[in-house]
Amino acid sequence: MASVAAMRQQRFEGRLEFIIADGGSADRTRELLRELAAQDPRIRLFENPRRIAASGLNVALRHARGRWVARMDAHTQYTDDYLALGVARLMRGDTRWVSGPPIAVGSGRVSRAVSLALQRPIGRGASRKWVAEGSARDGEYELDSGLFAGVWERTTLLEYGGWDERWLCNQDSEMAGRFLERGERLVCLSPMAARYAPRNSLASLWRQYLAYGEYREKTAVRHPQTLRSSHLLLPALVLNAGAAVVGPGRVRRAAGGGIGLYMIALAWTGVSAQRQADEWMDAALVPAVLAVMHLAFGLGFLRGVKRHGAPLAAVASSLRLKRLALRLAPESQPVFAPSLVTGDDLLR
Repeated sequence: MASVAAMRQQRFEGRLEFIIADGGSADRTRELLRELAAQDPRIRLFENPRRIAASGLNVALRHARGRWVARMDAHTQYTDDYLALGVARLMRGDTRWVSGPPIAVGSGRVSRAVSLALQRPIGRGASRKWVAEGSARDGEYELDSGLFAGVWERTTLLEYGGWDERWLCNQDSEMAGRFLERGERLVCLSPMAARYAPRNSLASLWRQYLAYGEYREKTAVRHPQTLRSSHLLLPALVLNAGAAVVGPGRVRRAAGGGIGLYMIALAWTGVSAQRQADEWMDAALVPAVLAVMHLAFGLGFLRGVKRHGAPLAAVASSLRLKRLALRLAPESQPVFAPSLVTGDDLLR
């Protein structure tokens, strides 16, 4: 309900509507949403029968009536001028997608450790979207396909076909790939920073990053230019770990040395995190959460190769082999967005 409260607190010169797509909540969420909708006529509640984020976004987009659309996810706290800042930047021109950086703020021991991990290069990789609390970048900067939600003109999203419902996660990055293919600029405004609560258990973190890895790989197959060379490090880490266990003698020893260096890097990161940690146990967990994030993403990426094919054009592009990348580039495919077209999903 905190996210709904943040939506209702938006300061914007114009009429607002708050469209919520519920994917079959089993707790009291739907009941509470109905109560809020009865109190606030701006709230409109719809069913998300496919129960995935992309279909819920398309349901909301189909029912949106205003000129501007903002994606505001649960488990995230947005500033009360998030929408106003995004719209003002869009109206200045030269971009059709404006977003803000997520600031990871832990809500439990594991969640706080993840927040500490994401403040370090070994945790966030080459992604430019993540910033630490209290250290958001000034002004604006451009992003690649790694971004967080955003604000658009409704007609822009319809022009691009909405969110592809074959993506169970990473759907914003897939859409960003379509934007980038047309030469669009993706702008991030630091004043639009939103506080994001990471997962608070190692098991849920593992599942999250396993899916991230798979769908980042699937995005790279569809949109080769979205793959950063750093994305290949984590599947390489998984393969190295496998070689350290089952490889022939020399290979096993060399791979074991690599794993040893990796573990030293994790340990050092945990030690250095003590300076920002509220409790020493939070920092002590940083190596564990990093290992979970890295191995899950790498394994998910390899699972993606098996399920969706190898991202050959993406690898060639990341190696700056432009001619080979063009030769291997996949054919353009239409967006799969059935929830944007039809459905009887009104709950209130």
